[in-house]
Amino acid sequence: MTTLTIPSRVREEAILTPRTPHTSRIPGTPYTSAYPRTPHSSRYPVPSSARPTHPDDVDEQLLKNEEQMFVGFEDEEDDEEVKKPTWTGKDRRGIIFLIVLYLIQGVPMGLVLGSIPFLLREKLSYSQLGTFALSSFPFSSKLLWSPIVDSIYFPSVGRRRSWVIPLQFLLGSTMFYISWNVDKFLGNPGEHLTHLTFVFTCMVMVSATQDIAVDGWALTLLSKDALSYASTCQTIGMNSGYLLSFTLFLALNSESFVAKWGLPTLHLGTYLQFWGGVTWSVAVWVAFFQRETKTYEDHTPMPLWPTYKTIWQICKMRNIQMTILVHTLGKIGYAANEAATSLKMIDKGFKREDLAIAVLIDFPCQIVGGWIAAKWARGDQPLRPWIWSFWPRLGFCLLGTVLVYKFPSPPISSGFFAGLVVHTVLSSFIQTVQMVGMSAFHTRISDPLIGGTYMTLMATFTQLGNVWPKWFVLRGIDWLSVATCQIPGDLTLGEALCLDHEGKCVVERDGYYIVSGVCMVLGGILFITLILPMTRKLQCEPLHRIIP
Repeated sequence: MTTLTIPSRVREEAILTPRTPHTSRIPGTPYTSAYPRTPHSSRYPVPSSARPTHPDDVDEQLLKNEEQMFVGFEDEEDDEEVKKPTWTGKDRRGIIFLIVLYLIQGVPMGLVLGSIPFLLREKLSYSQLGTFALSSFPFSSKLLWSPIVDSIYFPSVGRRRSWVIPLQFLLGSTMFYISWNVDKFLGNPGEHLTHLTFVFTCMVMVSATQDIAVDGWALTLLSKDALSYASTCQTIGMNSGYLLSFTLFLALNSESFVAKWGLPTLHLGTYLQFWGGVTWSVAVWVAFFQRETKTYEDHTPMPLWPTYKTIWQICKMRNIQMTILVHTLGKIGYAANEAATSLKMIDKGFKREDLAIAVLIDFPCQIVGGWIAAKWARGDQPLRPWIWSFWPRLGFCLLGTVLVYKFPSPPISSGFFAGLVVHTVLSSFIQTVQMVGMSAFHTRISDPLIGGTYMTLMATFTQLGNVWPKWFVLRGIDWLSVATCQIPGDLTLGEALCLDHEGKCVVERDGYYIVSGVCMVLGGILFITLILPMTRKLQCEPLHRIIP
């Protein structure tokens, strides 16, 4: 997250062009599917004696098959006219439905990554906030149980509905539970930090599990012409839910903001109860009105353990390992900015409601950026938007650090606030371009048979790249900072006790600037020496050499 913007999500995430019906089969065989197949989910299985068992053998076998797959297709592809994508009424309804589901999934993330840390900052240290930040980890580890979501279901209910319906009810119930205990959690968060982290982790875990089912459902819910916009549905839905839980809630939760505009104060308990009711209502709609289209894959379920073996075989491939490194290391340069810049501005006197207004202004720009990025990522070089956006995004991280350093004493001037808004909009647009591109890649390489697992494989490492540096960043800021609290009577206490004794916190050395500088320098070095060569190589690879 750049200053005042949304952290890469959700679903942090387009490298290669999708196969068309003419390039997804071997000459002489009947047409099977427009989607790429995994080694174990091929509709025309290869005899076990012919299957490669070693990663190098897999790549060698792919090279041998490459010439066969494209023999005789050159003329056919040259004669094929480029048609403008057309949407059906079913596609439009499916897009709206996906946006609603993703919106609900964005609500918990907006609380965990947005509002709650700001509400707790006055009572917790950066290290304690780092502990709470672990509650977003399920989105980075959902690959561990995604094969279960793909393999176990009730055929009479539907592969995806079997999970979405109960998960919606469970997510709503978790929201109600937190709303009933919110006074205890926020009243003394230090004492209940473990319990607070646990319940929010459970809520995020339910949301992450539903995300697996919804990602897989998108592959069959939309037609081929509309499939590339599944990532845009995710971006709009998740960002909308995030912004509602972040900007709208923070603004209406601020006493000064609601007093200025004559609005009622929105408490966290009331907000969670509202979304709990909405989530239950959507569950009822899916149970009684939303039907799931039966596909060939529904009649040939993927056994559980072979699915895990398929994941392991894919992860052993050299190109997949390169992709994983890009996902996990490509965001180190932004880590400090996303984790702490907005919190540091709050520390310096920036009002929460002003922060909410700045992000709210940014919201339409993110939607426009999502649509533009979706079209940009459809070309022959889908990784181009991600590559070109790296340095501008890193530059905005540097500018965010400078803004924190130059932040004036409250109240801030209109000109400085306008500068923050411009910085927020531009940096958010760059972030959205990168996120949509990577998410479109996940959609294109996914096999409908294990669609949720296939998309989750890459999305997991994308989210891991967002999450794993955050704990170290927040811990490092506390470790490198030197601050004392001075209260009447010449008594000097640690920063943690400053608020309890109504003292003045004096920061002698702010570790934020050290950590931010280290992250940006390290991120730039990794991009030049490792990430950029890998992404260029992956972009030149045919699809079937990355996903067999």
